[in-house]
Amino acid sequence: MKKVTLVLTALFATVALYAQEESEIQLNEYNKWSIELSGGLLKPSSPFADGYSVNSIAPYQASLGVRYMMNEKFGVRANLGYASISEEDNSLPFETSYYRGTLEGVVNLGNLLEFSDWTETFGLLVHGGGGYSVINHEEPFELDEKDTTFNLMLGLTPQVRLSDRIALFADVSIIPNIGMERSWDGIEVIQTANRRIDDGLLYQVSAGINIYLGSESKHADWYSEKSVLLSKVEELEGRLAKVETDLIDSDQDGVPDYLDREPNTVSGVAVNTKGIAVDQNNNGIPDELEPSLDNRYVNESDYVVGGQGSGLNVEELLNKGYVNVYFKFNSTTPETYSLEAINYLIKYMKENPSANAELIGYADEIGNPSYNQTLSEKRANKVKDILVAAGIAQNRLTVTGNGEDASVEKSSAPARQLVRRVTFRLK
Repeated sequence: MKKVTLVLTALFATVALYAQEESEIQLNEYNKWSIELSGGLLKPSSPFADGYSVNSIAPYQASLGVRYMMNEKFGVRANLGYASISEEDNSLPFETSYYRGTLEGVVNLGNLLEFSDWTETFGLLVHGGGGYSVINHEEPFELDEKDTTFNLMLGLTPQVRLSDRIALFADVSIIPNIGMERSWDGIEVIQTANRRIDDGLLYQVSAGINIYLGSESKHADWYSEKSVLLSKVEELEGRLAKVETDLIDSDQDGVPDYLDREPNTVSGVAVNTKGIAVDQNNNGIPDELEPSLDNRYVNESDYVVGGQGSGLNVEELLNKGYVNVYFKFNSTTPETYSLEAINYLIKYMKENPSANAELIGYADEIGNPSYNQTLSEKRANKVKDILVAAGIAQNRLTVTGNGEDASVEKSSAPARQLVRRVTFRLK
């Protein structure tokens, strides 16, 4: 009996100590209240009067409990119990009713031992405390005075979680009753000098259901601070990764990709807040590039029409393929330097309003011929779009896709660059 008392005292001290240390935990993250309903079997130990005995396991015990968890590891429980104790077949008849109330400390061993590392279904509680019992001897005769005792309780409770609101549990407990005046059958008065350590001891086996109360998604029985922290770390890592991805600036124009409406802006040109190159005259050429193109390439004084005079013959340059628009592999976007070639044609056609032009696209030999045919047409159409945006009437332009250009060595990457192009033919 002393050993049981010492264990219960240590249990209450542990609950009080850790409850104080854990008081800073955010209590609103889990539910704390639950109702426990259970029933099962009971085995009373001695004393019994001569001729009286019970079966090794007696039925008819039930209990109702209310539990409050101060945090995910420690809590308290109030429990009411009832048991019917009666004779076995070879015993003289008797019937005794046993009522008890206990207040206990509860330790969630499942969380202390970090069951959440390997399961979210199985849990384990240990409980212990003390209270008051009433023993009513009803047969073979009803005593005027009921036998009252102090009780102690110590038990182990495995649990199986069915949902966030319900769990099944089993419980094995011992219940010493201190100060019994009569034997369980009510016949014999217990002499203090004759008491044994197991006088008034009950062994109880129960099965029941936990009903969790509260608005949160989990109860403290199944809440793990470690798993929650890990989940939050994973969430923050995901957010950080998204921020890092969002802040990538592929074209280095100062506008991150997730805001950039034009993520392939020519390096070094001014852009607006949406990452679009500033092009106030809507000619398809960034404004910052136009002065340098005008200075370096065709101006009005640089050419004469039809080969007359001492300047460049622009018609000949355009028609004989000296001026081309080049493209990257499998791309319909002109290389930045190729905008200069487009500027040749723009200048010429603005100075010669009656001139028309055919835009002829090509691809290299890498890939499917049918695909390359389509790609060559798309490249020619891309150049046409730029010319139209620069003010050249659409009806002055025609588009032709000539597919693959096999005039260079297929294995040479620099040579293939020369045939990924759009050429011009004036009409």
